[in-house]
Amino acid sequence: MKLLVPVKRVLDYNVKPRVKPDGTGVDLANVKMSMNPFDEIAIEEAVRLKEKGVATEVVVVTIGVAKAETDVLLTARAMGADRAILIQTDDEVEPLGVAKLLAKVAEEEQPGLIILGKQAIDDDSNQTGQMLAALLGWAQGTFASKVELAGERVKVTREVDGGLETVDLKLPAIVTTDLRLNEPRYATLPNIMKAKTKPVAKKTVADYGVDVSPRLKMLKVVEPGKRQAGIKVGSVDELVEKLKALGVAK
Repeated sequence: MKLLVPVKRVLDYNVKPRVKPDGTGVDLANVKMSMNPFDEIAIEEAVRLKEKGVATEVVVVTIGVAKAETDVLLTARAMGADRAILIQTDDEVEPLGVAKLLAKVAEEEQPGLIILGKQAIDDDSNQTGQMLAALLGWAQGTFASKVELAGERVKVTREVDGGLETVDLKLPAIVTTDLRLNEPRYATLPNIMKAKTKPVAKKTVADYGVDVSPRLKMLKVVEPGKRQAGIKVGSVDELVEKLKALGVAK
């Protein structure tokens, strides 16, 4: 069985985002970029399934700038992916456009299972996996904390508000990963050197004939307001009066 793992290049989670002076977006100039953490979990799960013998090949795909080949796809291959696909574009592609492109890749690759992060830490949209499942007409198991492949079916334990939910899906299917699914392995230097010999297919958006023109317009980006200092009170009565003044208590 072939596994397809879409990944995204995002601002490194250790870097504090800075808003551009004109408020048009986040400043990405000269900052460290890395793979979306949820996508690292997806790759780890795919590689583990291959190591168990239930999958034969792990293919990673990303949509973005040329630098994604070295700082995202190289890491993915070093973690254990067999080959990679780079759909190169300098424009920001919205979740719907990403889902349309991934649907085309899925039609070409014919994977038995697509595993991707539940969301990206830059826009937190949490939409691509669900949109991809709808476009392909495949079953989906989102927010996975456990994945069990058996024959032509996959059991996905999902994290929901009330606890855990297990769904039994017929393959092919879509799985989006949550934080507690696994702990991604570290890409060691020897594996990084070996990864450079693994193939990378370079494509463009035009190769797939997909319209990825934006449907959304960014009006303004602002930093969150600074937290105000608290107020010290000397007694319970004073606390109650303060709460009444704020409209919290009656």
